[in-house]
Amino acid sequence: MDATTMNPEGQAFSIKLWPPSESTRLLLVERMANNLSTPSIFTRKYGSLSTEEAGENAKQIEEVAFSAANQHYEKEPDGDGGSAVQLYAKECSKLILEILKRGPITKVDGEEPASMTSSEACETVFDISKGQRAFVEAEEAEKLLRPLKEPGNSYTKIIFSNRSFGLGAARVAEPILASLKDQLKEVDLSDFIAGRSEGEALEVMTIFSEALEGCVLRSLDLSNNALGEKGIRAFGALLKSQGSLEELYLMNDGISEEAARAVCELIPSTEKLRVLQFHNNMTGDEGALAISVVVKRSPLLEDFQCSSTRIGSEGGVALSEALQTCTNLKKLDLRDDMFGVAAGVALSKSLAKHGDLTEAYLSYLNLEDEGAVAIANVLKESAPSLEVLEMAGNDITAEAAPALAACIAAKQLITNLNLAENELRDEGAIQISKALEDGHARLKEVDLSSNCMRRAGARCLARALVHKPGLKWLNINGNFISDEGIDEVKSIFNEFPNVLGSLDENDPEGEDDNVNKPGEGEDEGDELESKLKNLEVHQEEE
Repeated sequence: MDATTMNPEGQAFSIKLWPPSESTRLLLVERMANNLSTPSIFTRKYGSLSTEEAGENAKQIEEVAFSAANQHYEKEPDGDGGSAVQLYAKECSKLILEILKRGPITKVDGEEPASMTSSEACETVFDISKGQRAFVEAEEAEKLLRPLKEPGNSYTKIIFSNRSFGLGAARVAEPILASLKDQLKEVDLSDFIAGRSEGEALEVMTIFSEALEGCVLRSLDLSNNALGEKGIRAFGALLKSQGSLEELYLMNDGISEEAARAVCELIPSTEKLRVLQFHNNMTGDEGALAISVVVKRSPLLEDFQCSSTRIGSEGGVALSEALQTCTNLKKLDLRDDMFGVAAGVALSKSLAKHGDLTEAYLSYLNLEDEGAVAIANVLKESAPSLEVLEMAGNDITAEAAPALAACIAAKQLITNLNLAENELRDEGAIQISKALEDGHARLKEVDLSSNCMRRAGARCLARALVHKPGLKWLNINGNFISDEGIDEVKSIFNEFPNVLGSLDENDPEGEDDNVNKPGEGEDEGDELESKLKNLEVHQEEE
């Protein structure tokens, strides 16, 4: 039946939701073209299209989605068209993402752009990862993988994560995967051997590797498999055959020094690599040297994560120097390594090359003041679109605050600032506050927790941030703010109580083991704030 409603006279009448009007379709094309060509979370990750190409693709997407939805509607002509509208929107969203992942297409002069076929509206992702983690044996594998055996299927991405394949299941999967070699573009085998013995796991990995050998993949995820060197080499056939990878994920894989060398040895080319994520491994300095080789030969790299990998100064310097070749870098995550000052200074030299950087996660690197100042000075002059800056837990004191403040003042697009677990004290907090006073309309989250801050610093920070239109969260917990200071901060945020984070771990009586420095006592706090009241923080003119 049609959807019904009542007119002013109380009479029922029906509303057809499908088909959309021509003006509605044109408006949708315009919006999709905008989504394909302007900055967003997806275009930052995959890249955007030119205005012309975005317009052409938007028209094709709309036509394919409309055709699919219209065919659906014709099968239930008595309906109100609501399900057709939902399918129309779903297909548009899916095809937009596929176009962005594919990237721009270079046209030869006189050549017409390829039309998007109706098959592109078919299902392209085969995902068995939903639900609880479970073991998969031969019989269940036959049922689970049956759709992959259907003639003419359009699957280009498979996700086998969260299912533990035994030897029997792997043998069932082997011929099926081999039959899909020519169409698969993305393979996710993360967490697919959990709970298996080492011998069985290695044999399963070898079977999958040989079955997929020769696929021309753009994305490969082997995370969460405790691979080690043996596991990496078990995937040798697959890795050696990859010359066009754009995304490689090796997170939480027990990648040791030897395993890192195996990765470097087995992957023949990373010239097209845009994403390399290497979180939570036991790589160490020697392993970092091998990963540095991979990074150095990946000039298109945009997203690099090498966090929690036990890398010290020597490895940090090597990685930092390798990153100088990655001039397209947009996201850098090196958190929770042991770089130290020397690697921090080396990293600052690399950051000068990264003009497109939007996210910098540099917490817990033991940078100290010298490393932090070197990085802040470089970022101030580069990375104009920086949105995220994290430098928590780096033993940064008030001595580095002027450089940090100048950098922050220059970053007007910043949304997230994390300087937690340092020793900025009131003096540093007030300088950071001054840097944030003007502009910064996009600011969403600020974290200066655990910084030995007292009432004056907390008050100054609260006043600087309270009227930021997009602010969602301010964290100043774990400091040494007096009860009166807590009340004052809460009063400042009286109209926005949900923005102010918890203060349960604040210690009004707290102080570190050192003798108080000038400006740390409550009485001296007002004096310090007064002295810094007219402090000007700005970017130096070129």
